[in-house]
Amino acid sequence: MTPQNSNRWLIAAAGVVMQVALGAVYAWSVFRIPLTKTYGWTVSEVTFVFELAIFMLGLAAFAGGLWMKRSTPRRVAVTAGLCYGLGMVLAGQAGSNLLLLALSYGVLGGIGLGLGYIVPVTTLIKWFPDKRGMITGLAVAGFGAGALITAPVAQRLILSIGIPHTFTVLGFAYFVAVSGSALFMKNPAEGYRPQGWQPAAGAPSPVAREDYTLREALGSWQWYALWAILFLNTLAGISIISQTSPLAQEVTHVSAVAAAGLVGIVSIANGAGRFLWSWCSDYIGRSRVFQLMFLLQSVVFFLLSRVHLFGGLGVLAFIILLCYGGGFGTMPAFAADYFGTRNVGSIYGLMLTAWGSAGLLGPTLIAYVRQSTGYYTAALELIAGIMLLSAVLPFVIRPPLARNVRIP
Repeated sequence: MTPQNSNRWLIAAAGVVMQVALGAVYAWSVFRIPLTKTYGWTVSEVTFVFELAIFMLGLAAFAGGLWMKRSTPRRVAVTAGLCYGLGMVLAGQAGSNLLLLALSYGVLGGIGLGLGYIVPVTTLIKWFPDKRGMITGLAVAGFGAGALITAPVAQRLILSIGIPHTFTVLGFAYFVAVSGSALFMKNPAEGYRPQGWQPAAGAPSPVAREDYTLREALGSWQWYALWAILFLNTLAGISIISQTSPLAQEVTHVSAVAAAGLVGIVSIANGAGRFLWSWCSDYIGRSRVFQLMFLLQSVVFFLLSRVHLFGGLGVLAFIILLCYGGGFGTMPAFAADYFGTRNVGSIYGLMLTAWGSAGLLGPTLIAYVRQSTGYYTAALELIAGIMLLSAVLPFVIRPPLARNVRIP
């Protein structure tokens, strides 16, 4: 193994550590009840802080992708660690000031999340042209697993030292983890290829022969098709994430404690799916993976509308979250396949606005239909139909043709 090939695995490991620290944002639910009880805020007010952080993540990921074109991954990642860590520390000083909490955790912390999220995804695609799906899946699997590590730690800290100090301790920990990992982030030399690797003609996922600029990518219908695919896949998964606990309690009549345990279980699927589906995409192709995920979810959502046993609901929700994570693991490689790796940071970074859009629409859609009908059945059947129709997109999408070179 050459030194460069050896170094790329060290960079990959650092990328995973960075994503685990950033993925702690999914542990926000641990703070929800303590914040409402301590400061008298409503659930909606506390949830808004989390939604704001996710919204800023999408915007900052795009900005970070543009910045990396003029700077280095290391500089962007260090800035991410500073913003994320400082946002958490300032959140600890917010006290009963909800606006300060929103500005610190939601805005500043969200900016750090977005800047940090795009760095390992973009950088590792360049280091692993031979394993694009696998490596991006591995990187973002860390993001999905962040809550598994952070949630129990944060819960114990809140009980022992209180909410303000917990924010402060975690803020310093995140700064060290993200900024320390950032020191390993760098791009390979121009034209880098792993030793002995050549793009295979007729491979399941085509490799772009020409790098598109952001403007050129936005001038193709394929960019909007990929955005829609990511949006639709995220819409389904985030609908379940937002309703897992109340859905389990209403449909299967389990206790709140048992429903909370299901939340932890499906978060494992979120992380695992990011790696498993993206790894499969290296062998069967990105579009085929999304076809399978949409068709599978169509069946699973239909079955979910008729399940009454807790075990069955758990299995079906697990499958949905596998597909939810799979979308985030596979799409970065999909974008690089179609538009090249040089500008994938800005091209995929802007595509992440699909995440924020689905995050706003998905939970609202399922909650509105549930409230209108009095049952989850109609909402789940609606999403099943949406997933069935969504399978058409990855079936018809084709790579864009380069200006002078035909992409195989």
